[in-house]
Amino acid sequence: MKKNKLLNNTNILFILKGALIGTMTGIVVSLFRLAIQKMLFIIISFFSLAHSNHIYLFILIFIFLIIGVIASLLIKSDQNIKGSGIPEIEGQLMGELNVSWFSVLWKKFIAGILSIGSGLFLGREGPSIQLGGVIGQGTSEIINSNPSEKRILIASGAAAGLSAAFNAPIAGTLFILEEVYHNFSPLVWISALSSSLFSDFISSNFFGLTPVLNIHYTKSFPLNYYWILIILGIILGLLGFIYQKSTLIMPNIYEKLFANIPNYFYGFIPLLILVPIGYYAPKFLGGGNSLILDLSQQHITLFLIIFIFLLRFSFSIISYGSGLPGGIFLPILTLGALIGGILGLILNQFHLLPTEYISNLLIFSMAGYFSGIGKAPFSAIILITEMVGNLSHLLPLAVVSLVAYITVDVLGGAPIYESLLQKKISINKVNQLSSDIDQLEFPIYENSSFTQQRVRNIKWPQKTLLSYIRHGDNNIIPNGDTVIRPGDTLIVLIDSKKRAEVKKELDILSKRE
Repeated sequence: MKKNKLLNNTNILFILKGALIGTMTGIVVSLFRLAIQKMLFIIISFFSLAHSNHIYLFILIFIFLIIGVIASLLIKSDQNIKGSGIPEIEGQLMGELNVSWFSVLWKKFIAGILSIGSGLFLGREGPSIQLGGVIGQGTSEIINSNPSEKRILIASGAAAGLSAAFNAPIAGTLFILEEVYHNFSPLVWISALSSSLFSDFISSNFFGLTPVLNIHYTKSFPLNYYWILIILGIILGLLGFIYQKSTLIMPNIYEKLFANIPNYFYGFIPLLILVPIGYYAPKFLGGGNSLILDLSQQHITLFLIIFIFLLRFSFSIISYGSGLPGGIFLPILTLGALIGGILGLILNQFHLLPTEYISNLLIFSMAGYFSGIGKAPFSAIILITEMVGNLSHLLPLAVVSLVAYITVDVLGGAPIYESLLQKKISINKVNQLSSDIDQLEFPIYENSSFTQQRVRNIKWPQKTLLSYIRHGDNNIIPNGDTVIRPGDTLIVLIDSKKRAEVKKELDILSKRE
């Protein structure tokens, strides 16, 4: 009886802590959203005015240079504010990364507003998740939480961040459990749901109850057109895999093209490219929320929508690869909607799909594209359902999301945020090694405990990095889901001074008990 009472009290305590974190996160993220909206409106207005008076164009160039300087200085002082922030939160929960919560909070807030508000093809959702996560971390440190409770409060804050960014409390909770925390512990989901609900309540008071993507469509998708959903899912999976790989290699391209420039200055490149884009197509600026609504409400030609897709696909990768604070969450949804629109228009021209069902494909494609890239189908389905504000399309959403997920899985794609985290961890480990880096080749035999194990499940020796896996004539670049098989040779980067020590530790780890 006492044990049950203790559990009930613990649940209530975590609900209250979640409510506190959710309230604080709701206020911070709502102000973050509001500042981005206001700044983006000003930037678009200036680009429009520049056609009649070129002085506004020079003003914008000056503004972008100032943004570049401020963002570069903030990134230089704290590398953990780069990008979306979701990989960093995931790394904290895994115990792989340590961040200064207050440093990230104010620097990400300012740099995120400047980068996203400038009109770059970046989303607010990743930074919102990180802002919520560090608020949870700060709360845990102030009340002297133990490590387990600290992880729960970080996860709760991250869920609240997504909830406030999209007004989607259920998706916020599910995304953190499915994609970030990888654990459905009762305490985690109770506190995450509590924080998400309170965060959503605060955000709704700022922005109202209208769904973020208020897309109207007249009819539910008929069953006799479900064959289209299979084709759509495969296309989304293929293009999602390409997006994954392109996003992961873009920082390497920056390093090769601008080898003599410190990486915290890379943000100047997309800001300069933004000038001609904004001048000729100001309506396309930003994460893409307004563009998705325009696709559902206006008639756009097939040629134009293909052009928009190619522009947004390439420039969103360029924007994110620069390391400026901003995410790929909303840009992914926008690209998904564009893919759905392209397929819908093509089918319509061949009289294979009536016009009134094209809007349905926009909705399904957003979920499918995110499901493939993020490898989080449940979150994708619930997120789009909450964002659109309609429950009538759950079945087609699930079909497209599952097919896209399977397609990416067959191609060998890993969850994008996990891949980004692994890349960050790899860079950190290489930096921790001495300047005298050596390679250790470690063969895997049939009786090794490493066989059939995923890379993520092995406790690797400290200050080592699994560079690649040699399997026959093939060299495999591993990720967390890569399975080690008999006959593989692990190529491990080590400090040459600790070669014998690392070899001995790997021998012990690989022995079966």
